[in-house]
Amino acid sequence: MKHEWRKHEKEIYMPKQKPTVLTIPPLPYITITGQGNPNSAEFSRVVEALYALSYGIKMAPKKGIVIDGYFDYTVYPLEGFWTLSDEGKARYTGEGVQDLKDFLAFKLMIRQPDFVTKDFFKKMQSRIYDSKKNPRILDAVFEVIAEKESVQMLHIGSYDDEVHSFQLMDDFCIENNFVRMSNDHKEIYLSDPRKVEESKLKTVLRFSIERR
Repeated sequence: MKHEWRKHEKEIYMPKQKPTVLTIPPLPYITITGQGNPNSAEFSRVVEALYALSYGIKMAPKKGIVIDGYFDYTVYPLEGFWTLSDEGKARYTGEGVQDLKDFLAFKLMIRQPDFVTKDFFKKMQSRIYDSKKNPRILDAVFEVIAEKESVQMLHIGSYDDEVHSFQLMDDFCIENNFVRMSNDHKEIYLSDPRKVEESKLKTVLRFSIERR
């Protein structure tokens, strides 16, 4: 049976529009680290590289490549850890980052099924680069990431309006005796901004916490 993350991993990927607490187990990802405006052409190349790798791995058996333990699945959504560069942090006034997009630092990623190993990723990375010629493919890294206890919620609307959802999450932490670990956070993109109206974009917001 095809593994579909929207159906089988709802706790991680399909939260409600209210804050909830969860702990994410160690999971395998393909990641690319970068810096700059998410509206830039370079950022788009990073996204394209991650999808090229992820779909290349998914379709490998159809090209005669044997993968131990393979099962059919839906490619996972794009995710990203976000923070500010050192210069961005120096410029930050506490009033949001809409004017600091050129100073954003990110680690974009797409989760992989458990049967994907580091060795298999390296093998596919070379093959996919030879086909796509996107230089950011060669910047990709396979890593297992363990997130700490976190608060997350679904945000619907513009990315620039996420500050309102983050305020709800901060209030939730105060009311429930949690402390936010830092201003860094994770986003999971459930909608394609090229196809979905801005007011209807769905994004999972998440940040790490600890108990008081």
